[in-house]
Amino acid sequence: MSLPPRLAFFGGTFDPIHLGHLEIARKAQFALQLDQVIFLPCRQSPHKTDTPGASDQERLEMIKIAIQDIHWAHVSDFELKKPPPSYTWETLREFKNTFRDDCRLFLILGLDQWNSLPRWKHPERLAEDVEFIVIGRDGHPDSRPDYRAHFIEGDHPASSSQIREDISSATPPRWLPKKIRTYLAQKGLYSNIA
Repeated sequence: MSLPPRLAFFGGTFDPIHLGHLEIARKAQFALQLDQVIFLPCRQSPHKTDTPGASDQERLEMIKIAIQDIHWAHVSDFELKKPPPSYTWETLREFKNTFRDDCRLFLILGLDQWNSLPRWKHPERLAEDVEFIVIGRDGHPDSRPDYRAHFIEGDHPASSSQIREDISSATPPRWLPKKIRTYLAQKGLYSNIA
């Protein structure tokens, strides 16, 4: 008898996707032997007021390019098609209803997101549906009753906002996969957002 599938969701704006995002996904996949990591770019986070520098379609395309050689990585445009704002618990509940009952579902978060989780919309409903994979520098996340969490140490310095800033000031951007650097140059993205 085969084990139930293990599927993890990794949400964010990915504006742009960078080596830090890919490292987080790899660490989570390896640590929990995930069958799939599904990148889930959001149209608009309720916690962020700034507009993404790249369009929805461009951010989706960048993720496809970045993960094209990673067999366990996938991307969904589900949240990009929903009217904003996006609430994680609603999205993951809709996904859950399409999977086998015995699937184990996970949500990949940074330690800062874990700490802010009580301010999210209906975190208790999210906790009913998923196990959390929390990536942070050191220590362990505060435990919460009825929340299943796995802590993975990670500390990649990459920052999407720093990448956008570098490009807008004509500084060679760090932390980008080569194919993404090429895509950004071809599209002229972020060069005039200063």
